[in-house]
Amino acid sequence: MTEILTTDRLRLRLVTEDDAPFYLALANDPAFIEHIGDRKLRTVDAALRGLREGPIAMQARHGHSLYLVERLEDGAPLGLSGLVKRDTLEYVDIGYAFMPEHRGRGYAFEAGQAVVRHAAALGIRKLAAIASPANTASIALLQRLGLRFERRASLAPDQPPVNVYLAELDG
Repeated sequence: MTEILTTDRLRLRLVTEDDAPFYLALANDPAFIEHIGDRKLRTVDAALRGLREGPIAMQARHGHSLYLVERLEDGAPLGLSGLVKRDTLEYVDIGYAFMPEHRGRGYAFEAGQAVVRHAAALGIRKLAAIASPANTASIALLQRLGLRFERRASLAPDQPPVNVYLAELDG
């Protein structure tokens, strides 16, 4: 387990192949599908491929990725939070998703604050984020983290437009 960040209540660590069952559950949460998209991961093997081609490959390529968020007190996996470099956005963006039973407890904000500080420490000066226009909870979180609405954009021809947010980070 490679720990990346800790907060008062949370540990953010590199995703491993052992996290495939958790990722399968997260990616099939109805809110994940509605606001992030249907990854069409229906088996543990498909989730494992998703982790290998997603966060694990991104960490190797860029030195950052989505991290597994665990509760410090018991190691329970809560969600994902971290930095994503998409081909369709100019800047690195902050991404996150939490299981329904762990929403509304401040975990996403606590993890998000740590990720923003981590981005600045990595030398990232402009941090982006995307959110479905209907995802009011995510939009409120991004604003609390200091990101401001920049524009609405479609990241791919077959995808609906998303809100794009930006923040200037201090070194």
